[in-house]
Amino acid sequence: MESGIYLGRVWGIPIRLHMSWFIIFFLVTWSLAAGYFPTEYPSLGVTSFWIMGAVTSVLFAASVLLHELGHSYVALRHQVPVRSITLFLFGGVAQIGREPESAKAELRIAVAGPLTSLALAGLFGGLYLLDSSIPFLAAPSAWLARINFMLAAFNMIPGFPLDGGRVLRSLIWIWTKSLPRATRVAVASGQIVALGFIGIGLYSIFNGDLYNGVWLAFIGWFLQNAASSTKSQSAIKQALSGVHVEQVMNRNYPTIPCSLTIEDLVENKILGTGGRIFLVKGDGEACLGLLTINEVRSVPRKEWSATTAADIMVPYDNMVVVKPQTELLEALQLMDTANVAQLPVTENGSIAGILSREQILRYVRLRAEVGV
Repeated sequence: MESGIYLGRVWGIPIRLHMSWFIIFFLVTWSLAAGYFPTEYPSLGVTSFWIMGAVTSVLFAASVLLHELGHSYVALRHQVPVRSITLFLFGGVAQIGREPESAKAELRIAVAGPLTSLALAGLFGGLYLLDSSIPFLAAPSAWLARINFMLAAFNMIPGFPLDGGRVLRSLIWIWTKSLPRATRVAVASGQIVALGFIGIGLYSIFNGDLYNGVWLAFIGWFLQNAASSTKSQSAIKQALSGVHVEQVMNRNYPTIPCSLTIEDLVENKILGTGGRIFLVKGDGEACLGLLTINEVRSVPRKEWSATTAADIMVPYDNMVVVKPQTELLEALQLMDTANVAQLPVTENGSIAGILSREQILRYVRLRAEVGV
């Protein structure tokens, strides 16, 4: 969901349009222009149907965006960072930087989206009452009122990761005082709902309703994958609970001089030893910055011999760092927020080690292998 067409920012949140959105844009436009509008307003022409269909599809996308912005606004009010909002094939997704700190915050964030959709349903319903005598305005208004109400109702189905599943998780969290237990119940509910969608979809396909059957089966497949992903993430968080950075970090980190060229770095350090992250040091052995393969990729191949480590490193003052006593889960969330794959570990003003996402995943795998 990180890729896509960048549309702009709202409250500092990047808004993107995933390429798969164009599929739903075409399907909605086609179904409206070839089915709904000709049936409800047969007096209008074919050209009018397609123009209204395209405009209504765009307004539907705007409604989905407002739904996600409803979640995001409440999340920001509770100091929960929102990394991005992406519109895609199955609607929209607001990617938050971390879980809410309380069940009540989770509940408020979860219901904000459906309430926004209900408000939009009321708005478009009111417009329909005002413009019902003007087909060009009444047709989109009536459909958007109905679809926003359906969007709110669908999202309140108690299956994680739908909003209703998050509401369910927050209520169980309040009752049990345990987020892991609440997550397990909500994920199980989500998997049951997903299998229900897949089953209904397959039944519809076998009974000749190919379009709706395939669509329902795809929705079920998407929900199943999302629920399974959440289950895995919950297991990882539980495995990292109480573990500190100093237990996992690499203390034998590679260093390179600031004068080393990128060509020598690639030939002797990256390809030669398999290194992926390096601390750049000056003549006084003080750490000047951090250099990873990502910085190397930013330099054109023909400029490697003339570019040094000091030219492309991330300066020390700009580095995102953690302490050895920082909890591993907090460090992982910091990586997600900063969009980096490694963090220097500092103690008393000096570098004590390097923590990478790869090391964290290896630690989780080892715990699973030994049954801890």
